[in-house]
Amino acid sequence: MSETLQLIVVLVPALIIAIVFHEVAHGWVALALGDPTAKEQKRLTLNPIRHVDPVGTLLVPGFLAVVGGPIFGWAKPVPVRKDRLDNPRFGMMAVAAAGPGTNFLLAAIGAILLGLFAPQLTPEAGMQPGLVAQGLFYFILINIFLAIFNLLPIPPFDGSHIVEGAMPRRWVHIYEKLRPFGMLLFVGLIAVTWFAPDLGVLENTVGVPVNWALEKYLALASAVAGE
Repeated sequence: MSETLQLIVVLVPALIIAIVFHEVAHGWVALALGDPTAKEQKRLTLNPIRHVDPVGTLLVPGFLAVVGGPIFGWAKPVPVRKDRLDNPRFGMMAVAAAGPGTNFLLAAIGAILLGLFAPQLTPEAGMQPGLVAQGLFYFILINIFLAIFNLLPIPPFDGSHIVEGAMPRRWVHIYEKLRPFGMLLFVGLIAVTWFAPDLGVLENTVGVPVNWALEKYLALASAVAGE
């Protein structure tokens, strides 16, 4: 198996699971807190097709992959109506935190599976220990990155809703003025990462907590394996 094909085999399932569970978690927490919009629009499903955004899931990451740029993308957001939540201020914070929180939980499950099963796999059993371990490693890494990246306080990322709910009410209207420029900031982040890689924007911001968390999850895997 070529390295490219092998990478696709381990990355695609990990990406699909991480993104789908992230989005569905938003919808389930919204439903629990009074907003049934996602349920009404049949978005509380693990069917990945229901969460595909033609631009964010297919065109943007596909184009970036072809031209050799940093791979970014997004799924179709699960609809949440703030006005239907029992407590809109707390509700939006909880709904926003549910996505990253689910990814952290998935990363923990991946670490436990890595510790439990990867060391026991053998070629004689018809398995490829390297491929399985690589798949679980990327599953952990993708979930960590997706969680931390979404916690950035840039609209419309989840972190912006958490920050908005936590800040004093008198500041909220000022912060909300940033929302129309959120996608511009996102595109700017991609552009800087692509055209000025030497600046290490992602490495020195998101990369620091991602690497720290990855070490902790791999330590968990080692502990489960009894190493």
